[in-house]
Amino acid sequence: MNTVTAQSAANAAKPRQSNPFGNLSAWRRLVAPAVSRPFSIAETIVFIGVAFAVSYALDRNDPFLMRTGFPWLWFAPLIVALRYGTLLGMLGCAMLIGAYQAMNHGSAAAWPTLFFTGGVLQTIVAGHFGDTWGSRAQRANAINDYLNDRLVAITNSHYLMRLSHERLEKDLLTKPTTLRDSITELRRISVAHGLDTKPRHSGDMAGTRELLEFVAQACQIEVAALYPVHDDKVGREALARVGDAFDFDPRDDLAQRALETRAVAHLKSEDRPVTNTDLLVCAPLISADGRMLAMLAIRRMPFLSLNFDNLQLLLVLLGYYADGVEHSQQVRDILKAVPDCPYEFALDVSRLTRLERSAGITSSLVALVFPHDDAGDSFFEHVMRRRRSLDLMWPVKAAGQSVLLNLMPATDATGVDGYLARIESSLRSQFNLDLEGARIGVHTLHLGGDEPGVALKRLLTRSGLDG
Repeated sequence: MNTVTAQSAANAAKPRQSNPFGNLSAWRRLVAPAVSRPFSIAETIVFIGVAFAVSYALDRNDPFLMRTGFPWLWFAPLIVALRYGTLLGMLGCAMLIGAYQAMNHGSAAAWPTLFFTGGVLQTIVAGHFGDTWGSRAQRANAINDYLNDRLVAITNSHYLMRLSHERLEKDLLTKPTTLRDSITELRRISVAHGLDTKPRHSGDMAGTRELLEFVAQACQIEVAALYPVHDDKVGREALARVGDAFDFDPRDDLAQRALETRAVAHLKSEDRPVTNTDLLVCAPLISADGRMLAMLAIRRMPFLSLNFDNLQLLLVLLGYYADGVEHSQQVRDILKAVPDCPYEFALDVSRLTRLERSAGITSSLVALVFPHDDAGDSFFEHVMRRRRSLDLMWPVKAAGQSVLLNLMPATDATGVDGYLARIESSLRSQFNLDLEGARIGVHTLHLGGDEPGVALKRLLTRSGLDG
């Protein structure tokens, strides 16, 4: 039962690849690409040229098929506009107009105004449709990537929590720390470490020696080394070691297996035996967005520790650290500006700020200031119970007031107004008071304008806290 549960958690922890067009074949992906290709201009020119050549071959006296009862040739720029947008659709129209001018140069035939006007208008409408829905699909993909990032982190935390209860029963007397302490220690290594020191090289990661020592203690590893990974290639120089030094070959079969599968590779693997190796286990260090940062090569560990649960715990601990490294610099800046800010809150502020800058999806922070008395505490608990499932809250209690900071992903000013309207409606139905009557102050911040640490500190100052 434990093996099945752990396997399910491992499958859920893998980054999901969103596919807005469903399971399409290679041919259908060629016809309807999800994004514009770099050679879209060349494709447009070739496609329009081929379409015109076919129509010319069908009727050389009427190459534009104007006497067929339907403007069949305008299907070519229509398809281009749907695939690549208005600009390239207009390029196709310009090519057809240029071809007509070239073929009828010096001719007394009248210019077919309605024929070309209707075709251009049709192309503009189709291009506008393609541009609009392409932009919406891009925004939806960006939001899905953020939600997938949250899902991976929550899945790892859930798995660690389940294992913590099991291990508390089995080895509380032999283990100096619990898995809750492990999470706290990994956060400290990936974020807090490096505030006073800088990496010696650009490829170094802060706290790798402390990470390896801690993982070796938690998973009973005797001899191992951590190697950097760049562009799916393992480096030869170790970032950190534990136990005796040993020679490592990046072409080792076990290391290559871990690179291919992006999962833990070990000698007890049943799918394919490994013969050309001096290692016992190779575990990749993969962040929540799927990027491989390093690889842990284990040379020696106790035989009884080479089991599925221990290796799965090793992979989750490394992934938890890698996720912290991905956001470590910006999280460190936030914690420098606001030292009391919880780690999860700072991590999500960092993620959402990067999401706004990369995809233009606005997220907001709402600070609700409550008076610190019996009525204010009652309002405070009432509002906390009505949080949205996706929101992240940070309650702060000071001497004269209580402040509830609510981080609202993918929520702009209109969404904030709707949230405040729901809070006010709930207060009115429960206490017959609005926000003003309950003496609740409201301060808002939209992420992305300034550095997140400075903006968060300024919001706390406006809320009556010293940050």
